[in-house]
Amino acid sequence: MTARSYKVAGHVFTLETDLDIGGGLENYAPFAITASDPSSTIFTLRIVQAGPQIEYTEETRQDEEGQQIICGHTPDGKNVFEFRLAHRLSGTLVCENGYKSATVYITDYASRYCVNNALMVLFALATAPLGTALFHSAVVVHGGHGYMFLGKSGTGKSTHARLWLENIADTSLLNDDNPVVRVHPEGIRVYGSPWSGKTPCYKNESYPLGGIVLLEQAPFNKIRALRGVESYAAILTSISGKRWDRKIADGLHNTENTIARDARVWHLQCLPDSDAARTCHNAIKVS
Repeated sequence: MTARSYKVAGHVFTLETDLDIGGGLENYAPFAITASDPSSTIFTLRIVQAGPQIEYTEETRQDEEGQQIICGHTPDGKNVFEFRLAHRLSGTLVCENGYKSATVYITDYASRYCVNNALMVLFALATAPLGTALFHSAVVVHGGHGYMFLGKSGTGKSTHARLWLENIADTSLLNDDNPVVRVHPEGIRVYGSPWSGKTPCYKNESYPLGGIVLLEQAPFNKIRALRGVESYAAILTSISGKRWDRKIADGLHNTENTIARDARVWHLQCLPDSDAARTCHNAIKVS
C-alpha cells in the first residue's frame, strides 16, 4: 500500500491505500510531511474497498444536517463507526489497538466524505489523552492571537467570523468548523486543520489562544466574561468524544479543565450585525 504522512497540531498520522479515491485529499496537502518516525505516529488508517456488511452492535448515533454517524462495536470488541450521507452508506471505520490502527471500508458513494470523517474521528479519539481537543468552532486571527466562536448549529459562528473579517481590520480566518486546541506547558494554542466544514480553509498555522466566545442569538449586543463552571460548561458542548470510554473522557476532562481555568471565555448575546463584531472585539482583544 502507498503511505502518506501528515502532521496536524503537532500530531503525526499515516494514511495507507492503493485505491484511487478521486484526488479527494487536497485539504490535507498543507499538512503533508515527507516522512515520519513510526514511534511518533499517533495512528495509521488504511483505506480499502468495502466487502461484506460488518456486523456490529449500535451504541449511539449522531444525525445532523443529513449526515449520520453510527457508533458501535463488533462481537470481538472493536470500535465501529458507520458513516451515512442522506441515510445512504458511505463507509465503515473499524478501530483497533486503542485507536492506533484502523481500517475504513469505503463504498462507491461519497468516499471523500467517508475518509474525511474517518480521519477526523480517529484524530479526535487518538489525541484526547494528549492535551488536545478538536472543537466545533469558527476561529479568526487578529493581532497574532486566535479567537474562537462557539455555539449550537445555526447560532451563527460562521456569520460572526465573517463579521470580524468585514469590520475588524487585519483579521483572517483560520478555520470555519473544526480547529484543534492543544494545552502546552507554555500556554494554550489553537491550530488550523484539514477539516473546515463548508468553507474551504485548510491552514497549517497556529496561534496563542486569545479568547473563546460562546454565541447566543438575541435582539441586542451584550457580552460578559465567564468564570469557573460557566467556562467549563461553555467549552464542554463544543468538544466531541466517546465520553463513555474512560481514557478518552479523562483526557478530555483534563484538557477542558485547563482551558476553562486558563483561557479567557465570554458569552456574547448578539445580532448578526457589524456592531456585534465590534462589541466582541473591544471586549476580548488581547492588548
